[in-house]
Formats: sequence, structure tokens, C-alpha cells
Amino acid sequence: MTAMTTHTATASGGHGSPDGAQPSAAERVRGRLRSGFGLIGPRHGRHALSMEQVDSLALPIGDDGVVIGVDAEGQPAVLGLNRPTPYDVVLIGGLWTAHVLALRAAATGARVAVETGRAEAWMQMVHAMGGGQNGMAVYDVGRVPPQGASAGNPVLVVRDCGMRPPRGRVVSGPWQAVLTLLPYVSPVAPRLVRQARLVGVQRVSPDEAAELGRTMALPRGDVDSLPALADGVTLWCADRDRQYVMTQPTDAEIGLLGTPRRMD
Repeated sequence: MTAMTTHTATASGGHGSPDGAQPSAAERVRGRLRSGFGLIGPRHGRHALSMEQVDSLALPIGDDGVVIGVDAEGQPAVLGLNRPTPYDVVLIGGLWTAHVLALRAAATGARVAVETGRAEAWMQMVHAMGGGQNGMAVYDVGRVPPQGASAGNPVLVVRDCGMRPPRGRVVSGPWQAVLTLLPYVSPVAPRLVRQARLVGVQRVSPDEAAELGRTMALPRGDVDSLPALADGVTLWCADRDRQYVMTQPTDAEIGLLGTPRRMD
């Protein structure tokens, strides 16, 4: 292969000496560089798309976010909390589910700010996560400071402020979602539900189910099912979409929070 390359370069008259002497070592190196070190490899068409074809390009990327449980088919149900637009969530249910959502949101890299009048109910989680240094902090009602949320530093604000939560000083915004926990259907629930992008409902009384049915325009079947939901089951509603989700705790979550329960 070397002899062929040298011969080709010399025959071209570009690398030999004018008097016919053999080329020097430097000339042979230059000849090899120009000729590609031997045989030419196969030639393939370039992998390119026209501008018209780019629009048809699709990548199989699944949803990302917090795995909140499994649906009726046993498939993971994922809640995307980290969004570039304001996102308000209302959960009418138990503290256990709010704990799991906050814990899993922190595990995905979000900072969690808890606004609550029962700080003792959250301190076990804070201590388990490193005393507030690893993504979760607890504040009194009305005392949540600006969080400085960004795409690289998303925030989840959990409002655990009882039946009649006051209007929050820190509201949802880009990369900052707000989850409001209501233990029951309170007088302010219809307003919060109408303003929310996503509503989760756990087991409630028949009267509460009927009121939610009117507020959320739920089908009769869902209204009838709400009073009989098992612990850990939530009906999640967004616009016209509805999905029942069973939240299944991991062993670590059971050790920290116990088993699923509706009542605190």
C-alpha cells in the first residue's frame, strides 16, 4: 500500500526531485497525507433533511415529572410539575398523599417550600432530607419568601393551610407550581377548583361528591365513585381529562410516612 501511494505521488510529478532522484522522507509524508493513506473508503450519501422534512421528525420521548402512582391499566401516571408557565394544583385529600408528592418532587430536583400551620406534621420529612438543606423548607402561613424559581432551579410550593387557606403571598409562576391541600370540600373549594389547572379528589362524603360534581361537571359515575375510593386512590381531573391513580409507596416511603391513608 505504501509503495502504491509513493508511486502515484511521484508519477504525478508533484513530489519527486527534478533530477529523478527518490523523494525525501518529508516529501513521502506529504504525499501520503494528500492521497489519504491508501485506499479510498466507501462513499455514502449524507444524512440530511430538507426543511420540509424536519417538521415530520418525531422522537419517542415520554413524559417527565413526578410519578404519582399507576393508572387503571397499571401504567405509571406522571405529573409534570416543572413548567415554564404558572401551574396550580388543588388536592382535596389527605396529608399522606401531599407528603408523597412533595417527597417525590424533591427527589426530581425541585425545591419544595411548605406553607403550613402544622409544621410538626412536616418536620419528620425535613429532618429525613437533611434538616432543610436538601430541597425542603417549612414556613408559617403567610411567611413564604420569594423562591427565585428558574428552569435550572424549579420550585413546588405546598400550601397546607387548612379548610380556608388565605390568599398566598407566593403564587404560581414560571417554573414554580403551587399545590394547595384541602382536607375537605370547604366554602372556598369551588373558587380554588375553578382556578386550578389540575384537581385531585380523594374519598369524600356523598354531599361533597355532589357539590364537586356540579363545580367540575363530573359524570354521574365519577360522583358516585368518590365516596367509596380506597386509601391512596385519587381522581385527577384536568380540563376534560380524568384519571384514577393509585399511589403505591416505596419501602422507604412506608418507613418514613407509613401506609396510604385518607384521614390524618
